[in-house]
Amino acid sequence: MHPDQPRRLHRPNTGLAQLFLMIGLFSFSAVLSAQSYRVLLSNDDGIESPRLHALQEALAQLPGVEVVVSAPNVNQSGSSQSSIGSVTVDNYERNGSFFGYAVHGRPADAVRFGIKELGKDQPFDIVVSGINRGANVGNVSHLSGTVGAAMEGLYHGLPAIAVSEDPESENTAITAKFTADLVDRYRREGAPIGTMISINVPAGDLKGVAVRPMGDSYLETGSYEVTNRSGGSTQYERIRLIVQSENPATDTYAYQQGYISLTPLKFDWTDFEMLDEVESWNLQID
Repeated sequence: MHPDQPRRLHRPNTGLAQLFLMIGLFSFSAVLSAQSYRVLLSNDDGIESPRLHALQEALAQLPGVEVVVSAPNVNQSGSSQSSIGSVTVDNYERNGSFFGYAVHGRPADAVRFGIKELGKDQPFDIVVSGINRGANVGNVSHLSGTVGAAMEGLYHGLPAIAVSEDPESENTAITAKFTADLVDRYRREGAPIGTMISINVPAGDLKGVAVRPMGDSYLETGSYEVTNRSGGSTQYERIRLIVQSENPATDTYAYQQGYISLTPLKFDWTDFEMLDEVESWNLQID
C-alpha cells in the first residue's frame, strides 16, 4: 500500500461478534449449571420427618444447589455412627413426587450409600444432617445419629453440618433458613476442611448466636422403672432427667439460655495432652 493512500479500517461484524458472545455466555452458563453445589441431606429421625422436609425445601431454594436426600426409612435416633453394612433402599415419594432414598439402615449407612452410590458419578460437596427433633449439645453429641451421619460425611473427606432443635420448638422455619444460609456461605466462600459444624436451636425467643465448645450433658439417666415382667424377663424404662448447665463457656449453657449454639467438631478424638503422659508409662509386652 502506498504511504499516502488512506487506510481502510477493519470494522468487525458486530452482529456476528454479539452472536459469538451470546454463544459463549450460554456455554459458560451451561457449565456452571452442570457444576451445581451438591448437598447430600440425611437425618436420624427418618425420611418421613417434617423437619427433614422443611430443611430440604430451604436448601432447594438456594441458587446453584442440588439437594439429594438419603435418609433412614424409619427413626434411628441414638444410633451414633453405627452401621449395619448391607442395606435395602426404597424410592420415597412425597406429595406424589420423588423425594429421596429411604435406606433400611442407620444414618451413617444412609450417608455412606449416598456418597458411594448416589455420588459416584457426580460427587457431593457437603453432607447436611437434620433437622433433628431434640438438641445435641454437650457430650450427648457422641450418641446422636444426627451427628453420626454428619461425621460419616467427615470420615469420607466432606465438610458437614449437623442441625438439631428443641422437640417443642416452633422455630423450625428459622432453623432451616439459618442452616441453608450457612450452606450458601460454604458454596460461595468454601467450607472448612476436616470440621463439622453442629447447630442447635432452642425453643422460644432466640437471643442470638453463640459459638461455643462442647459442654456437659443436659440429659442424665435418673433411674430405671419396671414396666413389664414375663417369666424370667423384665422390661425396664429409662427415666431421663434434664440438667441445667452451670458453665457459661459451653454450648449446653448457651443453648439453655436461648442462643443458637454453633460447635465445630472434629473426627479425631485423640487427647493430645495425654500422649506424652501415656508414653511415660513405658508399657511393655511381657
